[in-house]
Amino acid sequence: MSGEALVLVVDDDPGTRKVARANLSLEGFEVAIASSAAEALTRLTELDPLALVTDLKLGDLDGIALMDRAHEIRPDLPVVLVTGNATVETAVQAMRKGALHYLTKPIRYDELALVLRHAVAGERARREVARLRGELERVAGFDEMVGSSPEIRRIFALVEQVAPTDATVLIRGETGTGKELVARALHRRSPRRAKPFVAVNCSAVPRELMESEFFGHEKGAFTGATARRMGRFEQAEGSTLFLDEVGELDLSLQAKLLRVLQEREFTRVGASRPTPVDVRIVAATNRDLAALVKEGRFRDDLYYRLDVIPLRLPPLRERPADLPLLLQHFLRSFAAQHGKEPRPAPPEILQAAQAYAWPGNVRELRNLCERAVLVGWEAVAPMLAVPSRTAASTAALVDLDQPFLEAKQGLVERFEREYFSRLLQRHKGKVGEVARAAGIAERNLYEKMKQLGLSRDDYRD
Repeated sequence: MSGEALVLVVDDDPGTRKVARANLSLEGFEVAIASSAAEALTRLTELDPLALVTDLKLGDLDGIALMDRAHEIRPDLPVVLVTGNATVETAVQAMRKGALHYLTKPIRYDELALVLRHAVAGERARREVARLRGELERVAGFDEMVGSSPEIRRIFALVEQVAPTDATVLIRGETGTGKELVARALHRRSPRRAKPFVAVNCSAVPRELMESEFFGHEKGAFTGATARRMGRFEQAEGSTLFLDEVGELDLSLQAKLLRVLQEREFTRVGASRPTPVDVRIVAATNRDLAALVKEGRFRDDLYYRLDVIPLRLPPLRERPADLPLLLQHFLRSFAAQHGKEPRPAPPEILQAAQAYAWPGNVRELRNLCERAVLVGWEAVAPMLAVPSRTAASTAALVDLDQPFLEAKQGLVERFEREYFSRLLQRHKGKVGEVARAAGIAERNLYEKMKQLGLSRDDYRD
């Protein structure tokens, strides 16, 4: 055997315990002993045996009852039962209750050693598989969501907290921030992980096919429906359904989606009876759903039904501290994929990356790293030589000929003008959306725009 395996032997006879320890030690096992079921249960909490050998007749509990209690502590622990009065009924009961093997006295220790070797090998293999599965889930569960910044750590913590529940999650974030990665991480850490994760991009489905895409259809339900078709809800039965770009849903489908979420059933196109469904919904959007509700383009009741657990993914420019880790991760991944040696980013590239605004977020960085692996950093460098987060560096904006307070005030004003100008541009002059994005009241925003000389009319289409 590879290393001594700890085996716990339970018997109320001192002589039997002494002989068992001596013989099993000679067979290469490390042996712990207990004189009663109570002592055995205590030792199970203190030690980590790979197998349990117990007499069927004990003073306080019988061996089968001890096995039941032991499996409450260590559910997969192999148990070998030993008795001096074997019957077929007792043997059958023991095996049905979960015993690995059943031996009669007098014990043949060569036979017991053989049984224990198989038990220990199986238990070690099971534990290694469990360890590797846990490691795989730890790594793959967040997939390419790499980072150590406070912003991303908050996301990780929320995913860990929410994943085991069935709560509906609404993920907000710009394009390329990794919304689907978060949805998959929620699924992998949920009790539904054994079933396939189902995703649908709401913006990619033609409006006239949306109902069939979501709920399926019966044969002959419409022209071209030559066979019965399962919809996404039916495919996701017992699993997680990810609704990407949920803000693009047609209003008529929004009403039907709301009914499914409320009633936990759907009706195929062309069917007369509803079908019950059990799915966990994770939705994502890069749109301001609250603004769409105000504009009458998104149902408020559906919005509140989806927004049970809100989760905002920060854009890459808000977590520049994660850039080195992301670069390292993607470079290693693509180097292995393409059979290349990973080339770390030169210092000037790192500096440029820190200053770059990353409009395409992590997806843009990922693509850049693949190009760097394939064609070299020299070809990639010009892609970062574009306007950065600000029109110029902070150093260039500071006028050292001014007193400190005046220089500071001027810098603050330039920042505020740049910040609100970009938000107005992003939201096409819609002051309500800008106020919500900035986290300030509309009245205060109007005052600020007046101070800065900004007009919403300059940003409308």
